[in-house]
Amino acid sequence: MVFADSDHFGSAGIQTVRAVKLLIAGGFGVGKTTMVSTISEITPLRTEEQLTERSIGVDDLTGIEGKTTTTVALDFGRLTIGSDVVMYLFGTPGQDRFWFMWDELSTGAIGAIVLADTRRLEACFAPVDFFESRGIPFILAVNCFDGADIYYEDEIRRALDLPSTIPVVLCDIRERESAKHVLICLLEYIMASTISS
Repeated sequence: MVFADSDHFGSAGIQTVRAVKLLIAGGFGVGKTTMVSTISEITPLRTEEQLTERSIGVDDLTGIEGKTTTTVALDFGRLTIGSDVVMYLFGTPGQDRFWFMWDELSTGAIGAIVLADTRRLEACFAPVDFFESRGIPFILAVNCFDGADIYYEDEIRRALDLPSTIPVVLCDIRERESAKHVLICLLEYIMASTISS
């Protein structure tokens, strides 16, 4: 359940710190970079670049016409839980042309958050398939954008044909408490899945 252990030397001797790797995934423009920035206790590493004319006809900006940057590799953040667990958060790139990186980024991950935007819910199909096919536990977090229609969790579950066992959470990842709630839901789901298997 961990992808790395590291020993930290303190005044009381050696303390083992468990490092867990979590992915924040989803389609183009759903808020992955924002979520990592909102929840990370360190200044996050970002690989954002300006959208240029080269993306015209390649990146679909329907519903996100005001977007001016895009992640080209990954976002990285960290969150310490207690004195013995550190979560490393990896935000994946959203465009299809960068999906080759997902296999590398998912290595060692204990779970994932698939972020969704109800204005472009079809962008969730590929990320959901990716994690299902690799047996990586995931939850669906619906980022409630200003002006977007709000749907009930059951409506979203049916639209994506998600099993009832996979949590669906409504959130605003710009708000730290909301982002923390999503992470807690994922960790609870991972623990429940581990106990039942």
